[in-house]
Amino acid sequence: MVQLNLYGNSFTGGVPYSISQMEDLETLNVGKNHLNGQLTDMFSQLPKLSTLDLSFNRFSGSLPQSFQHLRNLKTLNVESNQFSGHIDVLAKLPLEDLNLQNNKFTGWIPSKLKDINNLQIGGNQWSSGSAPPGMEKGSALGSSSGGGSGSGVNGLLIGAIVIGVLLAALILLSVLKRNHSSPASSHYIMDESGHNRSFAPLVNDGRVQKESSAVNMKPLERSTSISSRTPSAMPRKSISDNEFENKLNHSRRSTDPINLVTYSSLDLQAATGNFHSTRLLGQGIIGGVYKAKYADGRVLVVKKFDPLSFSGSSDFMDLVNSISKLRHPNISELVGYCSEPGHYMLVYDYHMNGSIYDFLHLSDDYSKPLTWDTRVWIAIGTASALEYLHEACSPSVIHKNIKASNVLLDADLNPRLTDCGLAYFYEDTSESLGPGYNPPECTRSSGYVMKSDVYCFGVVMLQLLTGRKPYDSSKPRTEQSLVNFVTPQLHDIDALGALADPALRGLYPPKALSRFADVLGRCVQSDPEFRPSISEVVQSLLQCVQRTTSNRRMGGLRSISQRTDDSDW
Repeated sequence: MVQLNLYGNSFTGGVPYSISQMEDLETLNVGKNHLNGQLTDMFSQLPKLSTLDLSFNRFSGSLPQSFQHLRNLKTLNVESNQFSGHIDVLAKLPLEDLNLQNNKFTGWIPSKLKDINNLQIGGNQWSSGSAPPGMEKGSALGSSSGGGSGSGVNGLLIGAIVIGVLLAALILLSVLKRNHSSPASSHYIMDESGHNRSFAPLVNDGRVQKESSAVNMKPLERSTSISSRTPSAMPRKSISDNEFENKLNHSRRSTDPINLVTYSSLDLQAATGNFHSTRLLGQGIIGGVYKAKYADGRVLVVKKFDPLSFSGSSDFMDLVNSISKLRHPNISELVGYCSEPGHYMLVYDYHMNGSIYDFLHLSDDYSKPLTWDTRVWIAIGTASALEYLHEACSPSVIHKNIKASNVLLDADLNPRLTDCGLAYFYEDTSESLGPGYNPPECTRSSGYVMKSDVYCFGVVMLQLLTGRKPYDSSKPRTEQSLVNFVTPQLHDIDALGALADPALRGLYPPKALSRFADVLGRCVQSDPEFRPSISEVVQSLLQCVQRTTSNRRMGGLRSISQRTDDSDW
């Protein structure tokens, strides 16, 4: 594939890691969607890529270091995302068109970028201090680059206009204050159309107040450079106290080496109802998992470790640092931690749809079952997450605890693999994984290898295929072990129909069922040497998808809610 244009859809999730295998790709455009998360280091094997458009999405974090390998990249557009950090990685690229507008970039602009024909850098948080050698201040380039701040008007003139407007506002306020006895919160100011608009002061008695519709806070956050865009042209968007506080907290957190929120044990104790049993989501060999609720509506998940699991705070922080580096759209992202003597906890986002296990085995008669297409995309997303751990991370990361309860489903039913980076605690996989999951080679603790993860993945996917539990003592003895019962029948077309989850009610393409079963059959081979690598699994699943329309080739990009069951997949 040479060009992939997905601009202007409603795709969710992240950019699939499998795109990194498209060595001939020259144009990738995923602009104007609802993609989010941090980009993974997936660009090192795309030497021909010349145009990359990620604009108008919700990507966050730093630009990946693998960008430096894009030696033919001429056009890069990341406008209107939430990217942060420095842009040094772009310094040596042959860019001719670069749009960085409306993100959260900081630092300075590499001098080599100032000669780009079309350079747009406005709406960021560039450093105002003296630029180091080889760098330029964003404010200096903003007034001279093509569209750097959206206008060619001289910065000093705009500064004078802004000051003049503020002085006029102060005079008007003083007049109104003399003529009216109403409190300060009812001041008025004339907008550019001549209409009165009420506004509240930004600070009152030391507390941040709601922003008015006529005052934009984003320009005020940049203390040394004034945007050349006039005040009336700035977007008007109100901001609540909580949102403003969250922005400030995010700004503070960005200086943390691992970019996470630090929680106190008292805070998490209060949010979990003193770790009450009614908030318990699960109990594992390393501790309990609790739901944390906050007054502002936030819901988080807290994994509470046994205090004896760590020799001290530094030991725990080593774990936090390693897990915080695992960033993939299909991996449950660590958002915070608590490190206090006797209190060691990890904090994750909460996913209201629970896990695959919940959907398949705990749903009541009123729950909507997972459709065939949804199950396929869950398989691809989970495999992509595992591929990232095995092949993109250096050194490779073995999961060692892959089971249906550890594959969470977000609001759009996209899979989020959790418990990543905790393999150290799962020495005895027969205990941690539970019956039906443990690979045949794991008769001893040292027997678990990378392809053991593939086996466990296959067991989870067999549950998606059949709706059965990995081990069910209520079944006849010959049917209790899912792998032992299903594997001999995976290549029998007639038997497959009987094995398919009854909740699907036959709404699946028979050919798709056979292809899916073939891939899973190879994953649960008893000998690890005969199992495929997880990247081969991803490719096999994608090749099945690619037999349908080209719009469905990239698993993980399309919103679940928009999927249909009219394909041959």
